[in-house]
Amino acid sequence: MARKKILLVDDSATVLMMEKMLLGKQPYDLVVAKDGSEGLAKAQAERPDLILLDVVMPRMDGFEALRRIRQEEALRATPVIMVTTRGEPVNVEQGYAAGCSDYITKPIDGVELLSKIRTYLGA
Repeated sequence: MARKKILLVDDSATVLMMEKMLLGKQPYDLVVAKDGSEGLAKAQAERPDLILLDVVMPRMDGFEALRRIRQEEALRATPVIMVTTRGEPVNVEQGYAAGCSDYITKPIDGVELLSKIRTYLGA
């Protein structure tokens, strides 16, 4: 069975390290991007099975990156979980309007995140 690939997009080195530690023991290949522009480029090049996407980032925020991801035929069905400090209802609504599959607020609850990832990847 092929390993699933997850793209982690966050400008915080601390969050990326936490996500890598949490997912490193799981059967996933991890790809990292540090802002929305890089995340979009890596999503196009790597074709991940799932994307974890922050909202507040330089160059291109997560909402814009997600809108552009959803415009790509090959990425349209890729599950995207927003992982952000922006938990206000208006931001959650904006995330779903942009096309996210799920929305998690920071600080990250590892059990919740792993459960959602397993739900979307079927593992």
